[in-house]
Amino acid sequence: MPTSAAQGAPFLLTRRRIWLIFGALIAGMLLSSLDQTIVSTAMPTIVGQLGGVDHQVWITTAYLLASTIVMPIYGKFGDVLGRRNLFLIAIAIFTLASIGCAFAGNFWAFVIFRAAQGLGGGGMMILSQAIIADIVPANERGKFMGPLGAVFGLSAVAGPLLGGYFVDHLTWQWAFYINIPIGIAAFAIAYFALQLPSRKPEKRIDILGVVFISITTVCLIFFADFGGDTAFGWGSLATWAWGAGFVVAAAAFVFTEARAEDPIIPLSLFRNPVFINATAIGLMLGIGMFAAIGFIPTFLQMASGTSAAVSGLLLVPMMVGMMGTSIASGLLITKTGRYKIYPILGTVVTALAMVAFTSLTAETPIWLTCVFLFVFGVGLGLIMQVVVLVVQNAVPADEIGTATSTNNYFREVGASLGTAVFGTIFTTRLTENLVNVFATSGASADAASQAASTIDPETLNALPDDVRTGIISAYADALAPVFWYLLPFIALAFILALFLKQIPLSDQAGLVARGEAIGGAEAEQLEAQRHENALVDVVTGPTTTLESGDVEPDRLSS
Repeated sequence: MPTSAAQGAPFLLTRRRIWLIFGALIAGMLLSSLDQTIVSTAMPTIVGQLGGVDHQVWITTAYLLASTIVMPIYGKFGDVLGRRNLFLIAIAIFTLASIGCAFAGNFWAFVIFRAAQGLGGGGMMILSQAIIADIVPANERGKFMGPLGAVFGLSAVAGPLLGGYFVDHLTWQWAFYINIPIGIAAFAIAYFALQLPSRKPEKRIDILGVVFISITTVCLIFFADFGGDTAFGWGSLATWAWGAGFVVAAAAFVFTEARAEDPIIPLSLFRNPVFINATAIGLMLGIGMFAAIGFIPTFLQMASGTSAAVSGLLLVPMMVGMMGTSIASGLLITKTGRYKIYPILGTVVTALAMVAFTSLTAETPIWLTCVFLFVFGVGLGLIMQVVVLVVQNAVPADEIGTATSTNNYFREVGASLGTAVFGTIFTTRLTENLVNVFATSGASADAASQAASTIDPETLNALPDDVRTGIISAYADALAPVFWYLLPFIALAFILALFLKQIPLSDQAGLVARGEAIGGAEAEQLEAQRHENALVDVVTGPTTTLESGDVEPDRLSS
């Protein structure tokens, strides 16, 4: 029986409560999204000062790997235990890890704390999406994309400004110091506003599933990283040891899930054609999207010679495009109930942007780069939120968290693979190009390698003109061709979108469908009556009789 803080009272999803809960989610998502835009702007300076240019892919890979591993765990445990306490834990982990990043004394310590941030960031992402599905019906969920888009838009503007200011006028550590007050505020808001029903597990928790999916994910990402690393390569025994570990762990995971009482990822999900299709689109999008987003700020700073602040602001057109189409598609889906056309259009627009990115050079005008980024954002905005909505609408209400996390898991697997493989292609080509530049200027092989691994935007401007020009060309030559490798994945996403099945959108929120809450007009009526009874109690004493309009306990369990 759904209950609220008042003993025996039904949990009511009134408009006021929905917006209070949504406000708590906004605070958590602001924390996570602001961090990403700040860090992407500061990354070249961070890796330059900590001496990790040739390993900078690990900063992104560590965060994505950690967040990917915990996504199914947060999703399933949220379905089983309730999502409020897990959301608070995720905010706390993220905030504490930010402190660790700020005080990291070397590159690899920084990578470890970025991974810890991923443990919290993955939870905030999954639980936010699942909680929205819990409190808002699918046929109305699109209009909530507007406030979410505003959060990302605010982060797109504030993050680069703050990140650039910190790098240019303070220190890069301030990109993480700022998370401390924001994290504390987000935790406080969520603690008081995020009131949701909690429950106790009725079945045995799938611990083996957690272990095997974690091992599978680690082995897969390390296989990709080792294969693309010049120190190992695809012919290395270590690379294929990780590959073999992935195959064995994946087989063990499937075997375990087929027999688990309450699996982390139920295999029945993969008999749902809508879920499979939408999740495959997310996987392909993850490979192309994150590989592109992860290295464009570095390209803009080094290849275009702009400052950290300016390069960060150049990402604003992408976020404006993403925000605009995300809001527009959400409103249109709410109005029409149809979603299939948006992933189709989105993949076409994204592919056009990818082709445009292949033409980037050190001489490309800033305004043209902004146009390319805007088009890229337009395409992403037509796909990302829509795919999650489709998945949530295609599964039973008691699997919303699991389905949401599984969809995101495969998208993040794609992101990790794309970042690892294509990031390694970029950094390998970049390191070779930079070594050649410094060797040409008369440096020894060892000195050239050392200089290439420590170059950052600040030292770039202090170098002789011919060396600086060579470095700028090295960055351009390393990154632009990578986008050709990403195009086939976007093309595959387009084909999958053509076959995405259109089904009616649900008119019940997840909590209501599971019998854990009362929503709609009935909730508003009962809430009004509660206030009326409370006023009567003040005057006459507690009411003990069942008033007209109250809900009998037997009805709630039916």
